[in-house]
Amino acid sequence: MKNIKISPSILSADFSQLGNEIKRLENGGADMIHVDVMDGHFVPNLTIGPPVISNLRKYTKLPFDVHLMISPVHKYIKDFAEAGADIITIHPEATDKLEDSINLIKKLNKKIGVSLNPNTEINTIINQIENIDLILIMSVFPGFGGQKFIPEVIDKIKDLKKIKEKNNYNFDIEVDGGVNFSNFKEVLEAGANILVSGTTIFKENNGNIKKNIEILKSI
Repeated sequence: MKNIKISPSILSADFSQLGNEIKRLENGGADMIHVDVMDGHFVPNLTIGPPVISNLRKYTKLPFDVHLMISPVHKYIKDFAEAGADIITIHPEATDKLEDSINLIKKLNKKIGVSLNPNTEINTIINQIENIDLILIMSVFPGFGGQKFIPEVIDKIKDLKKIKEKNNYNFDIEVDGGVNFSNFKEVLEAGANILVSGTTIFKENNGNIKKNIEILKSI
């Protein structure tokens, strides 16, 4: 399988050394940097905001794949765009009107991502799907790193791939949550082309990031 991309989640990084951690990821072969933004409201955890992303921007030229788990999300989209996000991914449940938020991201010249929780159906976004650049399938319920992969989402990935191929859409299929060496091949074979991984990339093989990224691309 060609064009597999790895988007390591800095949620599993050493937050006291984030700049250096991002450099390690770039040197290790990461294709983009996955930034989990949590507000303690939409999900039960707090992480970082636009000022931190802005400060991290100077450490790499890799795209920032920014996943906004915040509600209401619409009023913060511009702040994250200006901070240096390249892909802005939002949840349909977190905005009053998904179409308006998609149009705003597009107006700001950023790639449009929409995330589906394990219990969110594809039909929720079907009316906007042709306007989306990336669909993020959550394989855990968002909020914390290190959770166990929910195998039922494999069918959702397969269904999304069928919709993509039938209609000749160009969106990426990204999967986030519990992706590891025992399940990544099944995820890719189901139709994903971008893997988000935190714990596996930072912790396996004694923290050998380059080796871990190579394994995740080895299908």
